[in-house]
Amino acid sequence: MLDGLLAPLQYAFMVRGMLAAVIVGVVCAVLGTYVVLRGMAFFGDALAHAVLPGVAIGYLVGGGARGPVFWFAMATALLSAFGIGAVSRSAKLKQDTSIGIIFAGMFALGVALISMVRNYTADLTHFLFGDVLGVSSHDLVLTVVFGVLILLIIFAFYKEFMLISFDPTLASTLRLPIRRLEYLLISLIAMSIVVSLQTVGVTLMVAMLITPAAAASLLTRKLSRMMIIAAAIAVFSGITGLYLSYYLNIASGAAIVLTCTILFVFVWALTTIARRRASDGTRVNL
Repeated sequence: MLDGLLAPLQYAFMVRGMLAAVIVGVVCAVLGTYVVLRGMAFFGDALAHAVLPGVAIGYLVGGGARGPVFWFAMATALLSAFGIGAVSRSAKLKQDTSIGIIFAGMFALGVALISMVRNYTADLTHFLFGDVLGVSSHDLVLTVVFGVLILLIIFAFYKEFMLISFDPTLASTLRLPIRRLEYLLISLIAMSIVVSLQTVGVTLMVAMLITPAAAASLLTRKLSRMMIIAAAIAVFSGITGLYLSYYLNIASGAAIVLTCTILFVFVWALTTIARRRASDGTRVNL
């Protein structure tokens, strides 16, 4: 068993991929707690797909280099995030309507751009479904820098984000800059999506934001504990998924997300059984 665990670590690409999966898992899980609490799953999914034009343009401009793809995707994600906020406020539309408009338009633009560069379509699929084993040293540095930055901002504004998530009325009474805090939060979500592109890709990104945090929310209602449990689930899923990818020869991003989903189902089943037993015990006592 020990040989089986150590064998993949002989390869530098596996070590880089594992480090990237751990960092991305922690960042997405911690930030995902706010996404779950605020009911922003659709927002995260929309942003993940809205970065597609930036990926395509960056790939064209850089001639296939990963660096330009990262920065153009980052710019597109932030532009889409602020665009959703601006449309929902200025046009007096509900946020889900604004999300649908921006999401559909940006995704269609991305598909149109990819269809124009058929020679690169195979390479661009790495950004759709993830290629964590293809993480370079430069990619890992960018992941670490932006991952640490996101975590530092979250912890710096921990109380403010918690207040606007649980009690926006009290936050308004305390005269917190709610709108600025909301824009900061969606900016962090946009950044985390771009950081995670290489690991799980556009199509699976929302799972890393939602699933670990959702599983943790079934186990505790305290935000700090929820973040820790979600991060542990995400890290375990990332490492286990990479080992499954290595030994079963399946897509790494899909293996990570499937592991995470299985853990969620396991937690859901345990908590459901526990609630039913507690309910039965209450009935007996009565």
